[in-house]
Amino acid sequence: MLADAGIDVAIVPANVDESTAKTSAADGQPLALELACAKALAVSAQRPADWIIGSDSTVSVDGRLFDKPLSREDAADHLRAFSGRTMQLSSAVALANGGCVDWQYGETATLSVRPLSESFIAAYLEREWPAVGYCVGVFRMEGPGVQLFDRIQGSHFTILGMPLLPLLGALRHRGLIAA
Repeated sequence: MLADAGIDVAIVPANVDESTAKTSAADGQPLALELACAKALAVSAQRPADWIIGSDSTVSVDGRLFDKPLSREDAADHLRAFSGRTMQLSSAVALANGGCVDWQYGETATLSVRPLSESFIAAYLEREWPAVGYCVGVFRMEGPGVQLFDRIQGSHFTILGMPLLPLLGALRHRGLIAA
């Protein structure tokens, strides 16, 4: 997303243990914010002179927080649990510099998953697995994953995994990209 927006970035793994945050934080946006900040801080500690962007997303349905699927069968179970329900997809982004979080932002999109048949789930995963294994919601909106939904409310970029427009504003405000 950042490269498509004309932002030069280097990708540096954050190596953050997410399990602690997932057991101590609420679901949804507070958890996404906590993880985005933790990732930005982890990399900022290694590169204190650089501005670091950390981001994360969470998915919950009926109050249940979902992790990325561990297997194709796990992905099918996720899709069964989403079927006919409303998904809350929260994405967050944080900027860190000098080992401190300077800015953070999160938002939530609401996605109404249509009822999914077993045959649809099987055909969908045949086509999309393993690519959707890296996606907590088991979909790529820019591909066949759009067929999972009846209605979507919220920012397209948030659904893709990062509240991009607020981030671009924060980068402009700090003089990190042209205004």
